[in-house]
Amino acid sequence: MSENIILPKWGLTMEEGMVTAWRKQEGDAVSEGEALADVETDKINNELPSPISGIVARILVPVGEAVPVGTTLAIVAANAEEAAQIRASN
Repeated sequence: MSENIILPKWGLTMEEGMVTAWRKQEGDAVSEGEALADVETDKINNELPSPISGIVARILVPVGEAVPVGTTLAIVAANAEEAAQIRASN
C-alpha cells in the first residue's frame, strides 16, 4: 500500500515549507525513518523522514518550490510493482 508524503506542520506558526534537496529519487528504495528530503521553513531546516519502507514512486514537488502545510510532496509505494503502477498512472 502506498503512502502520501505530506508536508507536516512543525510549528504553531508554520504555514509553508520548501524542499531544498531530495535525498532519494524516483525508483530509489527507502527505509522507514530514513530521510527523504530536506525542508526549509521560515524558522528551521529539517529532514523529512519516510513513514514507511518502500520505493519512491513519485516526487510531486520540485526542489525550490514553496508549498503550504498539508501538500503531498511525494508518494512512497510498498514495492517496485506498485511504484511502477503509480508512475504509469500519473
